[in-house]
Amino acid sequence: MMLELKNVHTHYGLSHVLQGIDLRVGKGEVVGLFGRNGVGKTTLIKTIAGWVTPSQGEVVFDGHRLDGVGADVICRRGIGLVPEDRRIFPGLTVEENLRLGQMQCPSRSRAESRRRLDETYQRFPRLAERRRQMGTTLSGGEQQMLAFARVLAGAPRLLLIDEPTEGLAPMIVDELFALIGDLARQGIPIVLVEQNVHRAIRLTTRHYLIERGQVVCEGNSSDAGQRAALLDRISV
Repeated sequence: MMLELKNVHTHYGLSHVLQGIDLRVGKGEVVGLFGRNGVGKTTLIKTIAGWVTPSQGEVVFDGHRLDGVGADVICRRGIGLVPEDRRIFPGLTVEENLRLGQMQCPSRSRAESRRRLDETYQRFPRLAERRRQMGTTLSGGEQQMLAFARVLAGAPRLLLIDEPTEGLAPMIVDELFALIGDLARQGIPIVLVEQNVHRAIRLTTRHYLIERGQVVCEGNSSDAGQRAALLDRISV
């Protein structure tokens, strides 16, 4: 397993948000986390990334315990997060945001960093056109592309994606789903939180349904019966 959570509990003060989560992500898998708003999906993503410290349980990545480890260390170990709110750095251009992402790979030579940046611009041509523009002045869809590009610049070994299409125009949504599908075909393990379950589940290998901070359903996304069970339960 690339990632395994064992009996993970997370609190915000007295609020017991995650209540004994067990989850696993294998090499090359795309795992969907589904459920209504407010059930703990984003808290789960932040707990894996080290933005929130679990109060109990284990987070194991590639054989190493990560629970209690700082977010900066987790990032350098290869877990990249595309957050729900994008977190574009104010006062920095598109290219400066991307170069910050590359800082997760300090051993790269200057030539290699330049080559990787050129590859990023080939994948995201709109960002190439706006490389000197302040990142926070981009449209919502362009900011989401920049959030993806910045994380990918750090060559993550596992990718956490939290609500990537929320509030975006249909054309941008299509582009983002195509991007996630491309990353999946490259074999990058992904944990995906997405409200558009009907569309997102087509990209996933397996899925979990979260209710009130607990996993209430786990399934194989290629199994029509298990997909239907998930969709029925969400629609109730």
